[in-house]
Amino acid sequence: MIPGGSHTYAKGTDQFPQMSPGFIARGQGCHVWDVDGNEFIEYGMGLRAVTLGHAFPRVVDAVAKSLQLGTNFSRPSALEVQAAERFLQVLPQYEMVKFAKNGSDVTTASVKLARAYTGRSKIAVCADHPFFSCDDWFMTATPMHAGIPTEGDALTLKFRYNDVASVEALFAAHPHDIAALILEPATSVEPAAGYLASLRALCDRHGCLLIFDEMITGFRFHLRGASAEYNVTPDLATFGKALANGFALSALTGRREIMQQGGLMHDHDRVFLLSTTHGAETTGLVAGMETMRCYEELNVIEVLDRQGKRLARGVAQVVSQHGLQGRLGCMGRPCNLVYFTRDASGQPSQALRALFMQEMIRHGILGPSFVVSFSHTDTDIDRTIDAFDRSASVYARALSEGVEKYLIGPPVKPVMRQKN
Repeated sequence: MIPGGSHTYAKGTDQFPQMSPGFIARGQGCHVWDVDGNEFIEYGMGLRAVTLGHAFPRVVDAVAKSLQLGTNFSRPSALEVQAAERFLQVLPQYEMVKFAKNGSDVTTASVKLARAYTGRSKIAVCADHPFFSCDDWFMTATPMHAGIPTEGDALTLKFRYNDVASVEALFAAHPHDIAALILEPATSVEPAAGYLASLRALCDRHGCLLIFDEMITGFRFHLRGASAEYNVTPDLATFGKALANGFALSALTGRREIMQQGGLMHDHDRVFLLSTTHGAETTGLVAGMETMRCYEELNVIEVLDRQGKRLARGVAQVVSQHGLQGRLGCMGRPCNLVYFTRDASGQPSQALRALFMQEMIRHGILGPSFVVSFSHTDTDIDRTIDAFDRSASVYARALSEGVEKYLIGPPVKPVMRQKN
């Protein structure tokens, strides 16, 4: 009944090994139970959206109270102003905010706003970052572009992360055509010294906007976002995921003179920026406000860093014990760890990724990453390290004897591919 078997491609059947739990029935903290009653410690919860923990009491209680007052009205709710005030207090480097429900909503709105503000049509995206939007302007630059008109191909350009020269080359080739550069400020790879500042300077020099996609870094790397962590403020930024602990809420924010182009107090051509039926539905706003309070009051960022470091240390020790250096391990910031799976020649392997996930599931760990939440306790981390040890043993044998001997079912596949 559902194309792809899931409403999110990253949760689809092709992304997990055959013996994965098919459906999750409930979650509490960092633990989930499938429909058959099996319990797992989960990582990367809700594609990094559930940062505090599943059914986190403070957020659930706040939302439950708000439900008694209604969720959507013909005029704005006072909560819209309160949520905007809270957001801009937490992120004071920005001046206006517009809420929506999905990441694609706000990244596409940022592109539209940049084009309107600059009068230019081309957008430069970071080629090393996997996903910015399900809309045409980005999907045209991916292998998965069936249904996307080819007429827009020339409007989306690519540059490489940590490669200032590739950006300079774009500006040289398109000196007056680029409306914006959009990238994640950091992923599992940190920005090189001075890289983000160089992008800021280049954009200023060429009259182009700088957009940070902070879906992942926001409310994880730093309470005020990666722009505060790296001391580089973009013209526009987009947030989501951890903003509301799994409730549907995203945000476009930035400089007033740019954001106001989508408002009423100007004499320029009107920009249909963001206007969605459920953009200011109250449960998401309430969840976002309470989540931001939790971040401020519970030192969530520090806990994510501490627990990520505990996990990374344990993983490194196990990898060394099994002699798997360079073949299996984790990388990235402690708060945002991902694991890599490589074959005997050091090349990334989807079959070995499926095998590793399979063995971790066998030992009670579910996760396409090692991204921790506030609810991951020392006991949870230690259980994960033990499961990693057991899984690494099978992984080592598979490297020498062949992965097909141990993998049940087909390998996993990348989402962005032209053919199934």
